[in-house]
Amino acid sequence: MPRYGHGRTLECTGRRRVIDLSKIKAPGWQRVVEDLARPAPDDRTFLARLLAIQVQVSGARQGVLFSVPAAGGESPEAEPRPTLIWPSTREGGEPVGPDAGVSIEHASEVRQAARTAGLSGQTQVYGLDKDDGLYDHSNKGYVIAAPVPTGPVQEGGATQVLTLLIEHRSKQALQTTLAIVEVLSGYVFGHAARRELARTRASTAALDLATRLIGSINSAKGFRGACMQVCNDLCRQLGLDRAAIGWVRGIGASGSIRTIAMSDTEQLDRRMAMVRKLEAAMDECLDQEQAVLYPAPPSHGEGGDVVLGQAIAHAHRELAAGDAKLRIASVPLRADDDVLGVLTIESAAEPSPLGVGLIELIQATMDLVSPVLAVRRSDDRHLAARTAVSARRAGAWLVGPRHTIWKLGLLTVTALVLVSIFVHVPYRIEAAVELQPREQRIVSAPFDGVLERLGEGIEKGVRVREGDVLLTFQTIELNLMAQEAITKLQRARTQADAALREGKLEEADQANQEVKAVEAQLRTLEHRLEQAVVRSPMDGVIVDGDLKGRTGSTIKLGEPLFVVADLEQMVGVAKVSDRDISYISTETTGRLATKAAPDARFGIHVERVVPMGRAEEGRNVFEVRVALDEPADWMRPGMEGLVKLDTGDRPIAWILTRRITDTVRMWLWW
Repeated sequence: MPRYGHGRTLECTGRRRVIDLSKIKAPGWQRVVEDLARPAPDDRTFLARLLAIQVQVSGARQGVLFSVPAAGGESPEAEPRPTLIWPSTREGGEPVGPDAGVSIEHASEVRQAARTAGLSGQTQVYGLDKDDGLYDHSNKGYVIAAPVPTGPVQEGGATQVLTLLIEHRSKQALQTTLAIVEVLSGYVFGHAARRELARTRASTAALDLATRLIGSINSAKGFRGACMQVCNDLCRQLGLDRAAIGWVRGIGASGSIRTIAMSDTEQLDRRMAMVRKLEAAMDECLDQEQAVLYPAPPSHGEGGDVVLGQAIAHAHRELAAGDAKLRIASVPLRADDDVLGVLTIESAAEPSPLGVGLIELIQATMDLVSPVLAVRRSDDRHLAARTAVSARRAGAWLVGPRHTIWKLGLLTVTALVLVSIFVHVPYRIEAAVELQPREQRIVSAPFDGVLERLGEGIEKGVRVREGDVLLTFQTIELNLMAQEAITKLQRARTQADAALREGKLEEADQANQEVKAVEAQLRTLEHRLEQAVVRSPMDGVIVDGDLKGRTGSTIKLGEPLFVVADLEQMVGVAKVSDRDISYISTETTGRLATKAAPDARFGIHVERVVPMGRAEEGRNVFEVRVALDEPADWMRPGMEGLVKLDTGDRPIAWILTRRITDTVRMWLWW
């Protein structure tokens, strides 16, 4: 059997002939296998590598990777979308996207081939001149469309289809090319297995690291101590220079970061410039809600990462400005889809341990540790703070996790506005009120005299009946004057009788005039003697007057002695502002409460509105007399309280804005 190789001979039966094969080049399959077997950081990098190798091995003019949606038919949703094109003019020969300005040759035919292969799941070959000219020697070339197995690599449910534009070749050569394309496409399973193995190893490492960190957290005292323990353990186990944890102050990602703990630092001074730069870097990570690495890795290729490569890192650059070797990374601390804080780590070692792999490990670890830290944080809070957090979470369930407070506030304000416009409530006018008896009498001195004694048991607060003796004036002088007047009266009558007997009419008339004058004087004295005993003018209670210490003293005419009031019938005198008096009438009802018993409410109705206003305490008020429907026995004159007069149902918005509206109307009136 013949054997082929560089510099080898071809042996045949019966004769020997030497053939020079030194110019035949090996296809470099070892390098191809190494490239496809080499781990790729992501699916896009592997597909770009596979596309480049397929084009090179098959000798194609151009290769395009399409993403074919799962929808069938001729609908626009099933239109294939190019994602990578090779060869390109990019430095390094990497495939580029369709936005790089590289045109697709025979675009319509290539798209049709990609669609058919993607929907059928089988490799397709099309001639460029006509569909049935596959093996026609006049064909200008072929389009090979090979679907990439959708199990390991797929994008949003779409099938990845690799298309190759090749020159015309024989049937056997074309079959060989198809076999090579399908074999090389099968390397995607190896890539998927390596990615799954890497994820399993990362998960195991993250779980192991998280277990150690959670053990340290449980042994720490308080939330701040737990955070410091996490920072110290990360530095020790991962060989980092510094680690710091900041916690969100505010609501979710809309809040700001406050540094809680830093490795090997007991007292943290937030006024330091370094701490302020550190918090700015944490805020940068919080705003993006993704990990940030500085210096940023490339977006594609070996050691690259799309997310980390496109992250904004201005604040991280400022933090690392003092050390050219310093690498900084920040990862968000998440729990229940909320970003609770940020972990920032730094390393200046050469080579630095901070890379894409370590960032993924730390992110996976902190995703397990963050809920435990959140529990410790909640345990350190007081009851009011826990209640607020629970309320915010309930609101997030109702209106969504972002801008929860603003949304709840807007809903609350809207609801309040609608309620204030359409809901009517009783409008009550408040006014200060003072209790007064419906009937009271002032007992004053009937004449100038000397107080002799008070009636038995007479003092303030005593109930008296009409006619009871309140006090007595001294009557010695009045009695002497009365005796003298009686003597004068007898003498004048005797003189009048004698003058009549003697016929002296003029003297008799003078005597009669004197008799009348003396009788009038005597009646006055008798009236004074009756007034000397002061009696109660009505049934009631003595509510004012204290004369116990004035026995034997002189009292002037008209001086108030006692105030007797009927306490069984009380009325209230309310002082209503002139802004509200137009809503009050004799049909108005309401309720009254006193300072003596603020928990008791008494029904009232308006008896009379005094039509004359008076100034009091810088405002104009009107007296409104209200009658109590059922007064209490303990009520006394002079008690103060508050009265609320019902004026009908009005909208809440009208009640809240009435005074402002009235004031504005007065300002704008002309």
